[in-house]
Amino acid sequence: MEGFDILNLFIVLFAAWGAGALINRIGYPAILGELLVGVIIGPSLLGLVDTSSTLVIISEAGVILLMAYIGMEINFKDLGKASWAGLLAAIGGFVVPFGLGYYVVTLSGGSSMAGLFVGIAVGVTSLATKSRILVDLGLLDTRIAYVLMAGALISDTLALIIFAGLSSFIDAGAVNMAEILFIAIKIILFFAFATAFGLYVLPRVGKWMSGRNIENRTTYFTLLLLIVFGLSELAELVGLHGILGAFVAGVFIKDGVFHDKITKDITRVFHDVSIGFMAPIFFVTAGFHVTLDVFKTDLQLLLLIVGVAFAGKILGTVLFYLPSGNGWREGLAVGTGMNGRGAVEIVIAGIGLQKGIISQEIFSILVFMAILTTLSVPVLLTWTTNWLKKRGELVKQFSRQGYVILGANPLALVLGKHLAETNKVIFIDANKSICEEAKSQGFDCIHGNILEESTLNEAGIKDFRTFIALTVNNEINLLASQFVYDTLFIPEKFIVISRNKGEGGSINLLSSVSASTLFSSKVDIQPWIQKIQDSNYREVAISMSQKTDTRDWVKSQDSESKPLLPLVIVDRSGLKRPFRYNDFIDAGEKVIYIE
Repeated sequence: MEGFDILNLFIVLFAAWGAGALINRIGYPAILGELLVGVIIGPSLLGLVDTSSTLVIISEAGVILLMAYIGMEINFKDLGKASWAGLLAAIGGFVVPFGLGYYVVTLSGGSSMAGLFVGIAVGVTSLATKSRILVDLGLLDTRIAYVLMAGALISDTLALIIFAGLSSFIDAGAVNMAEILFIAIKIILFFAFATAFGLYVLPRVGKWMSGRNIENRTTYFTLLLLIVFGLSELAELVGLHGILGAFVAGVFIKDGVFHDKITKDITRVFHDVSIGFMAPIFFVTAGFHVTLDVFKTDLQLLLLIVGVAFAGKILGTVLFYLPSGNGWREGLAVGTGMNGRGAVEIVIAGIGLQKGIISQEIFSILVFMAILTTLSVPVLLTWTTNWLKKRGELVKQFSRQGYVILGANPLALVLGKHLAETNKVIFIDANKSICEEAKSQGFDCIHGNILEESTLNEAGIKDFRTFIALTVNNEINLLASQFVYDTLFIPEKFIVISRNKGEGGSINLLSSVSASTLFSSKVDIQPWIQKIQDSNYREVAISMSQKTDTRDWVKSQDSESKPLLPLVIVDRSGLKRPFRYNDFIDAGEKVIYIE
């Protein structure tokens, strides 16, 4: 590698990191910053960097790893959760924009093959983009979230399969029926082999390695790299594109194949290597191929494709969603959420450009379309979901339910009584007598050490949505949350952090375990435990007249002379959730606190 290539690599990585971090701060996925900075530093504007063989090799490998990571993040169980509604949204959100995109290009003088590529690119929806936005908007526990994720999964998978078929026909040149049949047989054999390998061979390999106590993360990572690149090459050999092989490989790296901790560690490594290093190079260099001349020479086509991307995705989803019975308003929210494009669309467009199917102008239009549609998602999805909230039509749909509470002290039992009204609650405590007291009050309580997997298995913690660490010891709370984070996939973790001297930095460790502060502030819970033991407390419920951040609510109460401790928030349907940091109390909801 020459020094000039190293300098180019440094500039591209630095630009990708800076632009990604900057656009993340304003609530958008890093891919948008990477595409935009590629346009800026590339030949179109500043001309600081141009494509080189080194960047091409790294970016192509990055795409393979990115598609494997996307496959690893997909959970096909989400299809069952979204059920019929997810399938309808996926079909409407793909077929309608696909058709509109095809006709816009062909009627504008483009070839049929170019129209098909544009149709695929317009029809996909970004799974990774949806995940980030749903987390940011706090919608992961709604039916809309599962429909969106299922819709993105189906449309992206459908797009990849159609793309793979087209790619095979293009590489074969002029084809007759015998050639088409031969290609179809090769595709079927590839999927049959990949499925058999993923369902039967890979789990046995994992079991064999586990039986020999092989726990070295590097060994597993190297093995999976061989599998990913092996299936990618096999896909190429049968006439498909390597990205489909990588995607399929990632899909089969699921829970139960390897030890949970190993799976989690490997997923992190794939994330860091692909999204943190190699894939950004692909998206920045994709920006090098964007020409700004389209705003002068092809402005009408740009506006048409962006228009059909918006209208086709949103209206197609709304129309096809009607038979679900969930209402056209929810269909509109799903449509606005599915409107964003991202990694898969850019990958497909880039391959189309590489194969000479689409022109540089069409590629540039597709990049701008991806940027504009993705920018619209947080704004439109926020508006539509707030509309549903006001009408009481935002449906919650939990994949897991219930609370596991560490510590069965009196305060925890009071909180548990509220949560148990609408959820399953189970306690874990190392003190047998305290556990017996919890059982006498009608709770399930597991006596054992939270840091032992046998205790977690006895509690059935994998079936629960939320883990709450509510002991007087900060260190135990953090260690337990770290252990749960490392060994299990618990979506929510809330931790009590006390105001004890010398433990001021504890709250800074919460982000490392993806946890939030219970009660929305540091609290010394021992006095509250004593008040409850002495029956020297009372519960108060107040309604909110306007939307308020939980942290702001706590600050507003600090000026009051009498101390209080917020326990739960009660929504308008009567469902209770723990009062914690980084949550909102909507108008009409109640706060129950003790004083």
